[in-house]
Amino acid sequence: MENAILTASVIIGFALMVGFAAFGSAIGDGIIGSKAVESIARQPEARPNIFFFYFLGFGILEAFPIIAIAFAFFLLIGGGGLGVLHALTPILATPAPTAPPH
Repeated sequence: MENAILTASVIIGFALMVGFAAFGSAIGDGIIGSKAVESIARQPEARPNIFFFYFLGFGILEAFPIIAIAFAFFLLIGGGGLGVLHALTPILATPAPTAPPH
């Protein structure tokens, strides 16, 4: 029972980590993009400088979901003392029940 609760909580945590990181990154990308377009509309001559900082911020912002996915896989595979795959091994290794012979 403890293994099932541990496994379920880590899988839910995995999904939440990846989901929130992707959601936050998408919102941040939208805000950065809208502010870049707004800045270029106000000062067209500063376009190269604005684009440089836009892509710099975009790259940093996109690193967060990648780091979250890596950390989530680290927790799922067994880092951090959880060992979820070790807990799943007996569950996944049990053979499927077969029908009795007639």
